[in-house]
Amino acid sequence: MSDDKVTAMKPARPLSDAIRDVKNATADRTDVVVDLRDAHRMRLELLAAELEPVFADVPKDIDNFDFAISSGLQPRLWIDAVSHVGLGRDRRTFRFVRDTRIGRVVLAESTDAKRIADQVTRYIAERIVERQLMMEGGAEPALAGFGREAVAEAEAPLQRNARPVVPGFLASFGLLVAGAAVGIAVMAALYWLRLAATGVIP
Repeated sequence: MSDDKVTAMKPARPLSDAIRDVKNATADRTDVVVDLRDAHRMRLELLAAELEPVFADVPKDIDNFDFAISSGLQPRLWIDAVSHVGLGRDRRTFRFVRDTRIGRVVLAESTDAKRIADQVTRYIAERIVERQLMMEGGAEPALAGFGREAVAEAEAPLQRNARPVVPGFLASFGLLVAGAAVGIAVMAALYWLRLAATGVIP
């Protein structure tokens, strides 16, 4: 038989204890997420309560608006299919945004719920008037008021940087030809001076 000594190992920590610890840690993290989401939703509900009289005044035959708070990690108060109010990273700042063909445009941003409510009210009024004008055939579908101004500001850099493709190409090609001509002239002059120095050219 072998004389090797066998060292008794200490009993390992029960798996059930480790599972319980992991569950507790997960629950703690979930509680934090849920608390943040609930606080986020509560602030949006306060804004919705501020806007409730405005929502109630919208004519029943207009179904363009949603007026609903979505669930999820980042609740949002939807005004219509393309605009909503959410909260910024500080969980205090309301951001009223609209999705456009050039991306998302911020229509208003403030920690003051009343100011955001006023902006949303104006947006709703402009959409209603715009719809009425379109129904009468007297207006083209376009963003109105501050919405149009915000989109115009976002598009301005694109318009300033937009240049005709053909003239730009011709200008670049002209510079390339001019550079090549200068390079050839310099090389010819250096070659001429070298030949003169060697006496090949009297």
